[in-house]
Amino acid sequence: MSLLDSLTPAAARTLPVILLLDTSGSMQEDSKIDVLNDAVTEMIDELAEADAGHGYITLSIVTFGGSSAKVLVEHTPVGEVEFSSLTARGKTPLGDGFRLARAIIEDRDALPSRAYRPTIALVSDGLPTDRNWEEELDALLASERGQKCTKFALAVGADADRDMLARFSGSQPHTTDRAGEIRKFLQFVTNTVTNVTLTALDSVQDDADTAASIVRLQGDDAF
Repeated sequence: MSLLDSLTPAAARTLPVILLLDTSGSMQEDSKIDVLNDAVTEMIDELAEADAGHGYITLSIVTFGGSSAKVLVEHTPVGEVEFSSLTARGKTPLGDGFRLARAIIEDRDALPSRAYRPTIALVSDGLPTDRNWEEELDALLASERGQKCTKFALAVGADADRDMLARFSGSQPHTTDRAGEIRKFLQFVTNTVTNVTLTALDSVQDDADTAASIVRLQGDDAF
């Protein structure tokens, strides 16, 4: 039995990824929704390859379009995710998306405190249309767990609310006027996540000192 197999508590620790994806009607323009579908599919494949069946990386997908946001995938090991193409329609109920994202990270049964801090990636090409979006954004950012998440945002096109996205991510959002750049953004997020996973896996060696360093690494990064 390898040292990795013997570290059962360490192996069970998950690295959650949450995608907040704009599926409003404007995403039909310039084939943005088609590029988003391709980019998410590629992201899932690459994360699954990095995870190598261990179940470390989990994925949740929240879409916001039409009259409300929806949870399509929740706390699912990335290798088990079955992704169906998204369709674009209606308004941009991003506040509802923030509400659902907060519920996902606050689910302590599915996401125990020993998990790695989640990564939330938001893609949007417009302005929130629900009245309570600021309230829901503030609630997410002010929550104990929301403050600890790593957050990235992509503003697609001139109509995207860059100020709102900057508030969400805590820094200037990634920006693009080209639909094709959605793929690059999700590739950036993928690389960030896989670097954390591969660092932990590559550090496992056949000696007790290395095992102890893994435990210290996980303790320092507790969610």
